[in-house]
Amino acid sequence: MAIRTTVDIPEPLHEELRHRAAQSGTSMRALIIRAIEETYSKKRKGTYVTGPFIKRKGKLGPAFPADENPHDLVFS
Repeated sequence: MAIRTTVDIPEPLHEELRHRAAQSGTSMRALIIRAIEETYSKKRKGTYVTGPFIKRKGKLGPAFPADENPHDLVFS
């Protein structure tokens, strides 16, 4: 079962999609569906996030002690 969705596409992008669909001999619908499938259907292995999420200038606060072993905090 297909679900109809309306999306506002900027005119320059619409023209590019129309041009690429004509070059490949397919419809814009097929081109968009293939792009979505290629982008979102594959399961990707993520990478671990390390370090602080927000980078600031200056010293780290008491929540980030530089001279302590994190295992001592977790396993004590």
